[in-house]
Amino acid sequence: MTTLVAKDLAAGHGDRVLFSGLDLVVAPGDVIGLVGVNGAGKSTLLKTLAGLIPAEEGRVSLNPPSANVGHLPQEPERREGETVRDFLARRTGVAAAQADLDTATEALTAGNDEGYSDALDRWLALGGADLEERSLEVVADLGLTVGLDAVMTSLSGGQAARAGMASLLLSRYDIFLLDEPTNDLDLDGLERLEKFVTGLRAGTVLVSHDREFLARTVTKVLELDLHQQQVNLYGGGYESYLEERDRARRHAREDYEEFADTKASLEARARMQRSWMEKGVKNARRKAGDNDKNARKFRADATEKQASKARQTDRMIERLDVVEEPRKEWELRMEIAAAPRSGAVVASLRAAVVERGSFRLGPVDLQIDWADRVAITGANGAGKSTLLAALLGRAELASGYATLGSGVVVGEVDQARGLFLGDLPLVDAFEEAVPEMTPADVRTLLAKFGLKAAHVVRSAASLSPGERTRAALALLQARGVNLLVLDEPTNHLDLAAIEQLESALENYPGTLLLVTHDRRMLEAVQVNRHLTVEGGQVTVS
Repeated sequence: MTTLVAKDLAAGHGDRVLFSGLDLVVAPGDVIGLVGVNGAGKSTLLKTLAGLIPAEEGRVSLNPPSANVGHLPQEPERREGETVRDFLARRTGVAAAQADLDTATEALTAGNDEGYSDALDRWLALGGADLEERSLEVVADLGLTVGLDAVMTSLSGGQAARAGMASLLLSRYDIFLLDEPTNDLDLDGLERLEKFVTGLRAGTVLVSHDREFLARTVTKVLELDLHQQQVNLYGGGYESYLEERDRARRHAREDYEEFADTKASLEARARMQRSWMEKGVKNARRKAGDNDKNARKFRADATEKQASKARQTDRMIERLDVVEEPRKEWELRMEIAAAPRSGAVVASLRAAVVERGSFRLGPVDLQIDWADRVAITGANGAGKSTLLAALLGRAELASGYATLGSGVVVGEVDQARGLFLGDLPLVDAFEEAVPEMTPADVRTLLAKFGLKAAHVVRSAASLSPGERTRAALALLQARGVNLLVLDEPTNHLDLAAIEQLESALENYPGTLLLVTHDRRMLEAVQVNRHLTVEGGQVTVS
């Protein structure tokens, strides 16, 4: 049973501090949800805890020191020529352990037994002895029918997601560090992941923007508050965190307002007392020739009394416990610009069939009308994205007909975030998409979505998935649309941005096609139709 201890950690990006003074203990059975806005340092912290990057300040220790820490990053890397078997071995740590064991074995045959026992123990602990047998069982259970010899780069998005899930289910680390494990998972995958995480005896730190998943799994929440430059640890699960965080923020604002009111009142009293004192001095000077000793003494005493009161008030101000004003948090205020309405029929399919390799969608008969709000759900690989492509006229039909209505202006956030993947700087790529906007207006709009000066000059492809998603959402605000197509829009978005997107969708008057596995978004966004895609067949409800 392993414990990970982080003491006084700090990290930054350039001259910007991400977090500092971070203390954390990850004990057996802990499931710690790591939350914060995009760019707060969540992935950086996970890499630091994993020992992949050095801590700028502080230290990370393991007890026992030989424990195996597994860091599973977002967007699992698919390497050219790597098979599913090799991918699973790499992600579970068995491949690296096997390489170390092979080196130690060679040394042993040469008469040097140093390190062999440790290498063998690590390989066994990570599950190297029966990885092949377990892999066959897990991929079959997940429905990954391509086999272990299939090349990862040849897999569809749904198949790759299943392979990533398999690598997690096969892992036997002592500490799990999971970065966005819920991305691209369908409802079945989410249920499997929840069961896996809640059943772990090992300590776990995870980043996820799936609110329902967090509510069902985490036992503590570590918040990286970039705006307040604070690190806060909350016990009691995700829902308790939301309540306690809101209560703490409300109390912080109330404490500051009480301090500010008290200080302002005392400062006003001090000014009044000095004013009275100054009037007393002027009166004393004006009546300096008065020979009445008692009157002169009275005026002097009164003036000194006011001066004493002013000094006393100044001391009261100095003794106040200073309460810093809570920084106003940056909030994404998102709108979706609406184009003039399209025709009554937005898109239609008539006996439409799409064939892609061995996969077949259809035949589909479907009509999307103006202002329809349609949720589309189904397992990974069932054909949801293919259905969207058919409706938008982008998929070549094997048979049947597809029609896009008159006056339809499409705005899209696709699953791959492909709008911003080129080598152009983000600001230039954005200007190409909306040439009617001035460069200054483009920069101002992107800044509203958290993409500041340092982001807009970088190549679009170098941005994080979350930053590319924000750029795609900014584009929806820049140009009017009347058919909004969102394919897994919550992937890579932070929690605050997801809530803002839901709010924007409430006020959007056009037609909506929404593909998502986010259970809370499905509850929050009002729809009038629900399409279920299963095995290439579409059911309307």
